[in-house]
Amino acid sequence: MSNHPLTQKMKEKLEQVSVATLATALFKRGLRHQTIQDVRPLSPKGKNMVGPAFTLRFIPAREDRNQLAELSNPDHPQRVAIETCPPGHVLVIDSRKSALAASAGDILITRLMMRGGAGVVTDGGLRDAMNISELDIPAYHNRPSSPTSLMTNEAIAINEPIGCGDAPVFPGDIVVGDDDSVIVIPAHLAEEVADEAVEMTAYEDFVIEQVQNGATIIGLYPATKEENLNKFAKWRKANNR
Repeated sequence: MSNHPLTQKMKEKLEQVSVATLATALFKRGLRHQTIQDVRPLSPKGKNMVGPAFTLRFIPAREDRNQLAELSNPDHPQRVAIETCPPGHVLVIDSRKSALAASAGDILITRLMMRGGAGVVTDGGLRDAMNISELDIPAYHNRPSSPTSLMTNEAIAINEPIGCGDAPVFPGDIVVGDDDSVIVIPAHLAEEVADEAVEMTAYEDFVIEQVQNGATIIGLYPATKEENLNKFAKWRKANNR
């Protein structure tokens, strides 16, 4: 089981902030490469995916090791990952940034959903993607990919540090996905980043309202004019934020 800090309260905070806001909060702490590159949601879910990372790593397939019979092996790491990813966790797959062959398909992802998985992210592709897009589980990939994983990839390791879309992912890191993209929050920073993102989101919502009412962004975003901070304080009180 991953050692992770995710409480229900923190999860609720992370469900209501954008990946963009989280990326800025991490950038303030010197972290520039936590957004998983070149992945997108199979379908918008209208709510954030939030959960600790549980990882699966692929290496390049070696032909003598990757025949169809491999999938019948009960110890095949791809199958084991689906059957052991703890409920509430996000399965994050290092597919070597290759969608030449699939990381998984609709049957495996349905099983992950039935076991209570919080989502799946791969920097490769998913097969039967149209079916996965209709499931009640958030899924992110590079593009649909129909060939079986065995053609180019061998599932080799479970729940160890991986790279996914150029982002480092350690088991237990907190993974957040919205309708744009996915970010990985280092476990030890998750609480303070969640708190800060909620604060930032309140200010951004205030700013959008001001801009829609004709305000200039100069001095407002970012807030360099005292009068805007005073306005924000009043807005917060009025809107119970």
